[in-house]
Amino acid sequence: MSDLGKFLAIAGGLLLAAGLLLILLGKTNLPLGRLPGDITYRGKHTTIYFPLATCILISVVLTLVLYIVGRFKR
Repeated sequence: MSDLGKFLAIAGGLLLAAGLLLILLGKTNLPLGRLPGDITYRGKHTTIYFPLATCILISVVLTLVLYIVGRFKR
């Protein structure tokens, strides 16, 4: 049971850090979510939004960060 408690505490801390990071990034004027390549469809009664370019950019940045962290852990 203590392993589950540790996992939940770490997961909660990571979620808290991610939430704070999103709040701080929201206060800056970074165009995340409004990049060229983000798909927006506005119909008569619906709006569908898929941030394709933003997802790719975040994926590349996270891949580089995790690669660098992995290299230093060896």
